[in-house]
Amino acid sequence: MQGLDLRANELKKEIAMLPKQIAEIEKVLVGHAKKLEADRALLANNLKERKLRDLEIQSQQAKIAKLKDQMTAAKTNEQFKAFQSEIDYCDKEVKKHEDRVIELMELSEPLAVNVKAAEAALAQEKAVVDRHKAAMHERTAVDQKALDTLMAERKVISEGVSRPVLNLFERLSKKFSGNAITDATSGRCTSCHLEIRPQLFQDLRRGSDMLVCENCGRILHYNPPAAVEPDMSGAAARVDPRAGSRVDMS
Repeated sequence: MQGLDLRANELKKEIAMLPKQIAEIEKVLVGHAKKLEADRALLANNLKERKLRDLEIQSQQAKIAKLKDQMTAAKTNEQFKAFQSEIDYCDKEVKKHEDRVIELMELSEPLAVNVKAAEAALAQEKAVVDRHKAAMHERTAVDQKALDTLMAERKVISEGVSRPVLNLFERLSKKFSGNAITDATSGRCTSCHLEIRPQLFQDLRRGSDMLVCENCGRILHYNPPAAVEPDMSGAAARVDPRAGSRVDMS
């Protein structure tokens, strides 16, 4: 169960990291989106100003036409000169606005190019991000399936454990992030490194009761390496040089 829990904890961490990983890779899109937004704003402002300048040109031209009509009815030289002076001022305003429109038109070309480039960069980066996100979702689905399998296996195993032992294991597993059982084969708790009292170690070796570390409280586990009997069936035969015969070493 502990092995299953440790693996399950790893899978849970991977699954929990998905939203953070997606948020991290989506940060890349923010820079491209801001660049596109800024370029679009510049182009929109350029177009807006051009329209305002065009309206101002139309307004000044209409004013000029009206002044010219009024000028024909001028009765004195002073009135004529006043109308002409107003018309000249309007002509200058028209020229000023026309020059600015030409300038804006020249500026709009690179702005439009920038917008297209930013749109292409954003689309390309979005495609990359979408592929990464799809791979992460696929990985999470695999992790979730593995986690479900582990939990099902754990449930089967837990049903064969007595309730007091299971409750203790669950409590320690929660406290120590899945590491409820610790090896003490060497006579020392490998988790907190406390040396076990000789009597407690003897009881542990007998394996009659479940014992816990007197320091950290983890369940102690004694698992000495199994003794391996030497296999002599394949031992090499020794030749007696005096008799010229083979002597079986077995």
